[in-house]
Amino acid sequence: MAVNSPYAQYQQNAILNAKPEKLLILLLNGAVKFIKQADKALENKDIEGAHNTLVKVQDILAYLRGTLNPDYEIAQNLDALYDYIGERLVQANLKKDREILAEAGRMVEELRETWIQALTPKPAPDL
Repeated sequence: MAVNSPYAQYQQNAILNAKPEKLLILLLNGAVKFIKQADKALENKDIEGAHNTLVKVQDILAYLRGTLNPDYEIAQNLDALYDYIGERLVQANLKKDREILAEAGRMVEELRETWIQALTPKPAPDL
């Protein structure tokens, strides 16, 4: 893939060199962004645009599901959550339903905020 601008090259390098936890947040940020774009497209009756952006979110969720380690119970719970959100996105896409899309969007935003809190280093307690 050819990178034309210095900014695009910087972005690509930042993603390629990101630690797994940073990549997770970047992916969830992308999912939130694409859900908002899909909602705007539905509002504007841009069916193709909504479909295309919802497929991007589904691809992100599929990637996240593929990175889970099934040896951990939390991975099984996350897999079920990613699957459910993906199904809601499919329903929103099929029905062109902004309420279902908003539900999925809230779940992704809550998931992102949970990961941000979990990955934020906590100060050591005073002894």
